[in-house]
Amino acid sequence: MFRFVSGRLAQSLLVMFLVAAVAFSLFGFVGDPIRQMITEDASQAEIERLRDMMGLNDPVIEQFWRYISGAVQGDFGVSYFHKRPVGALIAERLPATFELAGLSVLLSIVIGIPLGVYTGLNRNGRIARLLMAVSLVGISIPTFLIGILLIYLFSVILGWLPSFGRGETVSVLGGYWTTGFLTSSGLQSLILPSITLALFQTTLILRLVRAEMLDVMRTDYIKFARARGLGKRTVNFRHALKNTLMPVVTVIGLQLGGVIAFAIITETVFQWPGMGRLFLQSIQQVDIPVMSAYLIMIAFFFVVINLITDLTYYAIDPRLRTNALKGNAHA
Repeated sequence: MFRFVSGRLAQSLLVMFLVAAVAFSLFGFVGDPIRQMITEDASQAEIERLRDMMGLNDPVIEQFWRYISGAVQGDFGVSYFHKRPVGALIAERLPATFELAGLSVLLSIVIGIPLGVYTGLNRNGRIARLLMAVSLVGISIPTFLIGILLIYLFSVILGWLPSFGRGETVSVLGGYWTTGFLTSSGLQSLILPSITLALFQTTLILRLVRAEMLDVMRTDYIKFARARGLGKRTVNFRHALKNTLMPVVTVIGLQLGGVIAFAIITETVFQWPGMGRLFLQSIQQVDIPVMSAYLIMIAFFFVVINLITDLTYYAIDPRLRTNALKGNAHA
């Protein structure tokens, strides 16, 4: 176990180092950052003083080390456009993105897995065929179009739900986190964006679980379990479903990172004040500190999620534990 975890941690640190190098290189692609922070009438002396203050006259290696050291402590520099620390900007937007992504993934798991199991066990039924047809529609329509259609139906025509914004939020955890889960307007504002973001993930999980269930139900050990006289529920959920979880865990892990990283479109359609919208604005304003910080943060989320996924593999699949023990014995 220790060898498995330490190996994954070493890989994760290497990935983060490479991503940090790429993020740092972004600063060299837009010319002199001082020109974006000063007015046109600034004197040369003021430019040089600001350059010294930001350490831009230091060697590149020293600047890179200072950048990494600051990133580890949550210090990503100052935004060229907002004139505020990037870490504070991200901390303000992080709760909105986490709540939206977390609820979307939860919806896709709670809805997608049971429907996938049902369609796998009843593949010739009318309801199963209808679900597969609906899932094809859900996986084919672009996310932005789904959001616009939901806004038109539930906000414009019916007037049931808000079409934009996060609603009223409440500060918790000593003011470090804001949540919309504790207010009615916050909950109402979450419904449409979370459904929009979850629809594609739900159909993907549904189809994956269905395909895995169909494969597993044809295997010899399922036939043997039935021949032993085990109940239908035991065969389906204890033996078949458990063996479909490996690819499902992989996809859910990757999708969670993808939902956090690529919620930009959904946040833009619903004007959701999250990190994706901040990143889109930083591209429009060529705000390199925000862009590089976003790159590092997303890479960090992917690395952590993949590490958790690998540990989940280790807990679910006994073959990994057996191989690890054999490896230790040979060592």
